[in-house]
Amino acid sequence: MRPPPCLGALIALALLLPLAGSPSAAASTASAAPHADTASREDDTGDWLWPVDGPHTVVAAYRAPAHEYGAGHRGIDIAAGVGDPVRAPADGVVAFRGTVVDRPLITIDHEGGYVTTFEPLLSELSPGDAVTAGDVIGTVDVGGHSAPGTLHVGVRLHGVYINPLLLFGDVPRAVLLPCCGPI
Repeated sequence: MRPPPCLGALIALALLLPLAGSPSAAASTASAAPHADTASREDDTGDWLWPVDGPHTVVAAYRAPAHEYGAGHRGIDIAAGVGDPVRAPADGVVAFRGTVVDRPLITIDHEGGYVTTFEPLLSELSPGDAVTAGDVIGTVDVGGHSAPGTLHVGVRLHGVYINPLLLFGDVPRAVLLPCCGPI
């Protein structure tokens, strides 16, 4: 029995769906993001706030590892000048602030099992401090794997890294469309 002619297209689409969340596919130049006009509150859709003001440019995309210990980029690097303020994307509590290896960073616990990490980031906050969406949590610094002038943003959900752009509303939803006649 011969497979329907559109089966190959459906398989290719199914293989690409995990990449739909990749900023390299859709948001590497996310400059017209929905939060460009506000950095002090969440919008009506419940999306998280973008952590820096200005254009939302992803310099290095999220790349999921093939397995838990595999190579990948467990977050995104966004354009931000050294000294630029960084804002809390959602309400939370500071879980950690300090230097890891050669970079200052801050980690915030949010509701629903979400944890964000920002690096390199200088901050005066302390573990246990509550933050509200839009609060300045620190300023961009230098160090770590990120090039000067970028901020690394990592997000874990119940301990597993996810693409941060899924929370900022910059990744369009994948929609399956019919490609062929009746199968």
